[in-house]
Amino acid sequence: MIGRIHSIESFGTVDGPGIRMVIFLSGCPMRCLYCHNPDTWDPKGGTPMTVPDILSQYETARHFYKKGGITVSGGEPLMQIGFVTELFEAAKQQGIHTCLDTSGITFNPSSDALMARFDRLVASTDLVLLDIKHIDPEEHLKLCAQPQDNILAFSRYLENKGIPVWIRHVVVPGYTDHPDYLLRLGHFLGTLKNVKALDVLPYHDMGKKKYREMGLSYPLEDVSPLPKEKAQEARRIILRGMREARANCS
Repeated sequence: MIGRIHSIESFGTVDGPGIRMVIFLSGCPMRCLYCHNPDTWDPKGGTPMTVPDILSQYETARHFYKKGGITVSGGEPLMQIGFVTELFEAAKQQGIHTCLDTSGITFNPSSDALMARFDRLVASTDLVLLDIKHIDPEEHLKLCAQPQDNILAFSRYLENKGIPVWIRHVVVPGYTDHPDYLLRLGHFLGTLKNVKALDVLPYHDMGKKKYREMGLSYPLEDVSPLPKEKAQEARRIILRGMREARANCS
């Protein structure tokens, strides 16, 4: 099977535990206003590679990855679910820790055929980095041009499967930084038993250069980057919501 690879980071330290090879796949159905990688949107973009190509590259630096492994990101890696599954199955046979960095947007519990593919994928997935963009359904649609239903359903699916999850949430001024949204997100996350970590990331505008190079207008031209302290405060609010939800469940 051929995968369309946007790029590979040889020594990633923020996309799962330890030092990791991070494979960024091409293709994404989301159009998040704050996306800083519009060059990953095209599903026909990138470089064709096979699973042996990637694992061969991994082996050249395997001694660096003793406490790490492979993370597949994007774009949206689940647009190439067959390739990711083949890669993860081969990686597990070689004792490599596997991590999926996704928004879960392609999940669809109403499709038995697709659910079978997800069941096969998670059987060889050690960890999921789940990016929840917005907890409010209407605001999510405005922010990402996609509904959130299947994303939240995917989080429940992962809980039922017992797959450990690290939650990622970007705080965007004027969009996701309202305390009510943050608290509601915490209330939702507090009902999930498989959440092992919470990364709250400040919005940045480092993608502006790419947009200009691609002849695209940057949607958040007038939005300033979020100070790190604001992201830390947002994380505290989300954690408070998680504690409240867990207290109500006990």
